[in-house]
Amino acid sequence: MTTSYNPSRRFDPELAEALLRGAPQIVGQFILDLSDQSWWWSDELYAMHGFRPGEIMPTTALMIAHKHPEDRERVEDVLFAAVTTGEPFSSVHRIVDAQGRTRTLGVVGRGRLDRRTGETTHVSGYFIDLTTTQRELAQREATAAIRASSASRSTIEQAKGAVMAIYGLPADEAFDLMCHHSSVNNEPLRDLSRRLVAELTVGGGEGALRRADLDRFFEGKRPVR
Repeated sequence: MTTSYNPSRRFDPELAEALLRGAPQIVGQFILDLSDQSWWWSDELYAMHGFRPGEIMPTTALMIAHKHPEDRERVEDVLFAAVTTGEPFSSVHRIVDAQGRTRTLGVVGRGRLDRRTGETTHVSGYFIDLTTTQRELAQREATAAIRASSASRSTIEQAKGAVMAIYGLPADEAFDLMCHHSSVNNEPLRDLSRRLVAELTVGGGEGALRRADLDRFFEGKRPVR
C-alpha cells in the first residue's frame, strides 16, 4: 500500500473502510515500539504532517512538537496513558504541519501487552484527517445559525413595523416598547414578535389590528419561564 509498508505490520482494510465511510477522509497508520521508542508511519501519516514519505525519522518529540500548542498537553496525557495502561484510546486534536497549516486529526489506537510481564510493548492505531469534515461541519453550523438569526430578525422587524404603524412610533421607540414588554413578561423578544405576527395574520375584529387590539396584546400576561 505504501512505500514504507512493512509486510509484518498489516494495515487493517476493514477498519480503514469503516473509517473512510461517508465524507472522503485520509487515514494513516502508526506503530510505536516501546522497546526502542521507534515509530513507524504509513505514507498517509507523513503527508498529514506535511512531509514526503521517509523524508524525516518520526519520533515522539517530533509528534509532540507538531501538536497545536493549545492541544499539546492533552495529547501528551493521552499518549502517556496509552503507554502506561495499553488501554484503547481516542482523541481529536489539532496539529500544525511542516508548512504551517493547521489540521484537525482524530486518532484511535491501543497498546499491545506482554502476557508474561503485563507491560505495554507497542502502541498502534490510526490517524484520520478530519480537517475537511470539520471545516464543512463548521460551515454548515455557521450557515444554519445565520439563517436562524435572519429568520428571527425578519420576524422581529415585521412586528416592529406593525407597532410603528399602529402606534405611530418611530423605529427606535417601537423596538424599545417591544423590548420592555419582553423583559416585563420574561418572554424572549423573538417569541413575542412571533405571537404578534401571528395576531397580524389572524387580524383584529375588522380584519386588521387596531390600537385597542395591540393594547390588549401587550397587556396580556405571559407565564413566567
